[in-house]
Amino acid sequence: MSTTTPFPPHALHDYALLADGERGALIGPDGAVNWLCAPTWHDDAVFASLIGGAGVYAVTPRGRWVPGGYYEEGTLIWRSRWVTTDGVVECREALAFPGDTHRLVLLRRLRAVHGTARVRVVLDPRADYGRAPVRSTHRSDDGLWHLDTGRYRLRWQGAPSAAVSAEGLTAELRLESGETHDLVLECSDVPLPQDAPVAERAWADTERAWRRTVPGLEHTAAPGDARRSYAVLRGLTAHSGGMVAAATTSLPERAEAGRNYDYRYVWIRDQSYAGQAAAAVGATDLLDPAVRFVSARLLADGPRLTPAYTVHGGPVPDQCELDLPGYPGGSSRIGNRVEKQFQLDCFGEALLLFAAAERHDRLDGDGWKAAETAVRAIAERWHEPDAGIWELDDRPWTHSRLTCVAGLRALADVAPRRPLARTCTDLADTLFADTVASSVHPDGHWQRTPDDTAVDAALLLPALRGALPAEDPRTRATLAACREHLTQDHFIYRFRHDDRPLQEAEGAFLLCGFLMALAEHEQGNAVEAHRWFERNRGAGGASGLYAEEFDIAQRQLRGNIPQAFVHAVLLETAARLAHDPAHRHAGS
Repeated sequence: MSTTTPFPPHALHDYALLADGERGALIGPDGAVNWLCAPTWHDDAVFASLIGGAGVYAVTPRGRWVPGGYYEEGTLIWRSRWVTTDGVVECREALAFPGDTHRLVLLRRLRAVHGTARVRVVLDPRADYGRAPVRSTHRSDDGLWHLDTGRYRLRWQGAPSAAVSAEGLTAELRLESGETHDLVLECSDVPLPQDAPVAERAWADTERAWRRTVPGLEHTAAPGDARRSYAVLRGLTAHSGGMVAAATTSLPERAEAGRNYDYRYVWIRDQSYAGQAAAAVGATDLLDPAVRFVSARLLADGPRLTPAYTVHGGPVPDQCELDLPGYPGGSSRIGNRVEKQFQLDCFGEALLLFAAAERHDRLDGDGWKAAETAVRAIAERWHEPDAGIWELDDRPWTHSRLTCVAGLRALADVAPRRPLARTCTDLADTLFADTVASSVHPDGHWQRTPDDTAVDAALLLPALRGALPAEDPRTRATLAACREHLTQDHFIYRFRHDDRPLQEAEGAFLLCGFLMALAEHEQGNAVEAHRWFERNRGAGGASGLYAEEFDIAQRQLRGNIPQAFVHAVLLETAARLAHDPAHRHAGS
């Protein structure tokens, strides 16, 4: 079998995500699964052609075709759709949901919608990011194919006539108008069960599970996008409760700029954002897992909480390079140096998460113990410099301190009769007074650090979380400074890197675009709030997935996808914009 693939990577705009909570697959417009790690998110990829490795699973029409596709409402069931010279063909695609921790089941159902469909199928699994050859391939008497690569066992049904070729297993399928055909692939790091899945049953179970999981969200400003974002967040959340920041690694934020990171881990901050968004829409299916995961990490590590963990709660492996070409413009990097960082705002975000849970009467004894631990950690460590939300040099970041102020005040607000409330209030007042004395710009807005007078879009967030009132002059001055210095055509950048034009340093930051919508809404500027919301809502890919950044000039997604914190804040913004800003904490 060859080590090259005829299925190159596409622009990030063109990908859809299949996910079952335990892992995720990226599928391109040509029907090729270019990325799939197993058995879970941070493990090695079985299909790695996204970053230049071998391995692909493609279902592609023969001849000339134009691609399209869409998600079934409120699910991560994707329908690839191609208009060909002979008609229209669809392939319904999903990872069986919810996923098993060791075995994935990838469902693909072809249908000739109109006319005859001629389709070519290629299955070429390669463990270890494409570096492990297929050790054995054989077909059993029942027509099922069995393959081994690396530590994985695979079983494939639906193509008994497939041939072993230099590309892998290949098959040619012909479907008459209205005819359907199922392909079912299993991949496991433990022995497969004796009985193979029945496609009809697996589809029915997956449909029911998604219907139970994703709420209607009709009360939000954009129900369709809110449901999709909720589904994405649920699809990224493992049975442990941990939600990965993104499904991918090494997708560049800026070509050849060296900013390529592995986001297949659980960031405490991102998990807290998702939990707070779930609270804002009154849904506990995402809130409870977030509280459970963050609580467990705080109880285990206390003041030494690290910014990120694996979905199993283990340490993030250190960064290293794979000997692969990488996604064009990027590299092939796995692991992350975040394990060595201290990010103070994680404790504040955890407290905001716990306060949101308590408002829904969802904070249990372990949650309260974790909250007490976070309060003690802030008291112990707030004087220390930290890496901050953008994971830069260790400095006394204003955002980090104000986020802790917001978290402390939120917790005191939901538990006024607990002894902890007075501790939270006193500590919040101390932090706030110190930050006011050191980090207010002469023009009245919050500045990044005591010795960095620049404005930072992250400084919109603490006021939204209650660190200080909406009508406070510093809140309004910070919003005005962000408008003046960081925005372009209702997109916003995080901060100025240097004297270059903003767009030359990085892409517009979609998280911050939704924060602008929330900030304008909090000030009562309804029209501006919706302008910001709609502008940034329109910066997703063809499937409605969002990356971290958006290149305004080229209208391209930049960075790993789907970026969970963007989907989380979109979900929260859709909820907030549907209500009066005076009711900021109502239902959240």
